[in-house]
Amino acid sequence: MTSFFLQAEPGGLASFLPLIAIVAVMYFFFIRPQMKKQKEENKFRAALVKGMKVVTTSGIHGKILEVDDKTVLLECENCRLRFERAAISKDMTAGVNPEVAKK
Repeated sequence: MTSFFLQAEPGGLASFLPLIAIVAVMYFFFIRPQMKKQKEENKFRAALVKGMKVVTTSGIHGKILEVDDKTVLLECENCRLRFERAAISKDMTAGVNPEVAKK
């Protein structure tokens, strides 16, 4: 009867295999795409030039009048506002959001 309660213990690597698989899934489905998206956003913000029509993260539409190392001067309707480069989210120069044009 004692043999019924005795079980073989799995090896050291076999017990960590599910944990390793979870970490791999998290990396490929969450971390890696987020890093790729962040690279694209940084590339977009580095390519900002005078005359582009953009939208900020707060939804303000404007035209770039001046670009500094860390800030951007936007012209909105009858006013000028200075934003951090990180606050610029979309390029609207073509007149249509590219994401909407794809659909």
